[in-house]
Amino acid sequence: MEKLRIQDDLYHYVNQQKLDELVIPDDAPSAGGFKTLHDEVEKLMIQEFNDLCQSKNYPNVHLERACNLYMAVKDVKRRNRFGIRPALKFLQPIKKLDSIKALNRALKSFVIKDLPLPFNIGVDTDMKDSLHHCVMIQGPSVILPDVSYYKEEMAQQAAAILGIWSTMAKAVLAKTDLSEEEQAKYLEDTLAFDRLLSTVVKSREEWSEYVKMYNPMKTSKVVSMLKPLNFRKLLKDLFGQVPENIIVTEPRYFKAFKEIFNEETFELYKHWAYVKGILGCCSFLTEELRELGGIYQRALSGIAAMSSTEKFAYNLASSIYSEPVGLYYGEKYFGEAAKADVVSIVREIIETYKDRIAKNEILEPQTKEKALLKLSKIGVKMGYPDKIEAIYEKLDFDTSKSLFEIVRGLREVRNLDNLSKLNEPTNRERWAMPGHMVNACYDPFANDITFPAAILQPPFYSINQTRSENLGGIGAVVGHEISHAFDSNGAKCDELGNLNNWWTKEDSKKFNKKVKDMIKQFDGIELPWGRVNGKLTVSENIADNGGMAVTLEIMGKTPGANYEEYFFNWARVWCMKAKPEYLQLLLNVDVHGPNVLRANMAPRNFPEWYETFNVKKTDKMYIAPTKRIVIW
Repeated sequence: MEKLRIQDDLYHYVNQQKLDELVIPDDAPSAGGFKTLHDEVEKLMIQEFNDLCQSKNYPNVHLERACNLYMAVKDVKRRNRFGIRPALKFLQPIKKLDSIKALNRALKSFVIKDLPLPFNIGVDTDMKDSLHHCVMIQGPSVILPDVSYYKEEMAQQAAAILGIWSTMAKAVLAKTDLSEEEQAKYLEDTLAFDRLLSTVVKSREEWSEYVKMYNPMKTSKVVSMLKPLNFRKLLKDLFGQVPENIIVTEPRYFKAFKEIFNEETFELYKHWAYVKGILGCCSFLTEELRELGGIYQRALSGIAAMSSTEKFAYNLASSIYSEPVGLYYGEKYFGEAAKADVVSIVREIIETYKDRIAKNEILEPQTKEKALLKLSKIGVKMGYPDKIEAIYEKLDFDTSKSLFEIVRGLREVRNLDNLSKLNEPTNRERWAMPGHMVNACYDPFANDITFPAAILQPPFYSINQTRSENLGGIGAVVGHEISHAFDSNGAKCDELGNLNNWWTKEDSKKFNKKVKDMIKQFDGIELPWGRVNGKLTVSENIADNGGMAVTLEIMGKTPGANYEEYFFNWARVWCMKAKPEYLQLLLNVDVHGPNVLRANMAPRNFPEWYETFNVKKTDKMYIAPTKRIVIW
């Protein structure tokens, strides 16, 4: 076996021993990196839940409810006694539909109860007025992971995947009160309706340009497009008013709506809605149905076994009560010293970013001024929020009900809360992620970054790691999230988070050229499990590049900076061992590049990489200076 050289492959040079040691659990698609930290937090918090349930010494009513839900999931015998009956009752409104007229009468109920419709409606931040809300509509999702799977060149793979889905659907439908003939018809019609959807809904690549979701249309036009559905009445029923405009996230789909949904296709829709509905119910019924209903998703990711009842119980409870659980985790396990240290790193990165923008030679003064203003307004949410949102006061339930009824009831409360926000101002104090989540994000419509407490641990960060290691870990991640303010999407939003073109025409051209260069740098790279889509991943690749650029500048000003430690920890962060099926899936649906490329691509754009490891033209991680890209 050829000896690994860091100059040829940073990722494997740093991580190979760890990759050899990692064992992917039967109930997971991957191990290492983010997943290892997630598993550690999960294990810790399951123990916390067990202790709280045993002692009943709950710190607040929200944790008490979370623990009650946790115990309801773990009570398998009770769930098995309820069987599939709660789901069949829930889906009766679909089964009873005999016409579009009947559906029109039931539309409000379908929206509130989350019964499948040929469109989705909700309230969200108005992208051009981020202090206020708007009504948004989009199309439904397809069965396959992305519409790209329906292309002719993927026909063989798509047929195999749809075969797995069909086997699962047959097994679940066999548990219902439908006759064998009805089961076959429902399945056939579901696949037919799905094929119709696949011709017009957006691909993941299209969704990755999220600013293109903003397509305001006069409500009268949308009402006309959605006929034969009575959309105007639905708006009045949901909001007590008819908004002047609706944001249409998928114009192509809604322009073709009458071809997708009409008298001739109504039965296809009805059967599709029922099958989609029953599959969505499985997790909250018996353990047998939870296992059956997860066959497809597990197959897509190469997962051999479903998660334990205990893990499922914790993950459900901690997602529904995410803020209270995150607050509990943060207060107990996140130190103030660490928080202060990371905040100081964030502030230093923002100031360094400002300096880099000010010295940028390609931007005109007025564009620089706007970019600096945006940086000065970036909000920083570190660790966990000081208080939880008001919605949690409403998330109560009757413990005598079935788990299915409990979960559906809590979701209905969520839906009603979302719909009630149309005429309320947006909550800019809201956290996008809870404290126990191992992740980080930038919100372009609030212009803020969020770093939950759970990510602030090794290898990303430790108060005991060297400054160089922390800059290569959490520092680069912080720089990554800030860079999202200036990626191919975020650059279209101003300092308040509003869609607003603050670029001069000439600067916009220069920036778009850099974006195209970044797409080209990644596009078409062949990996053992498939080919990289540079357009799908461009915003994340720009962010990785920006995160490295700004932290390398700080390294250059740091006495005793150790670039080997920096690059080693950068590579360590992305260490991941995954099932081949999962790697293939991510290539098609994930806006992030493959981990091996996240580790190996960004460094080769910077002189520090070449100087630190004496990288030559003959080395695999060399690219010519003219092809190196630094955007920020």
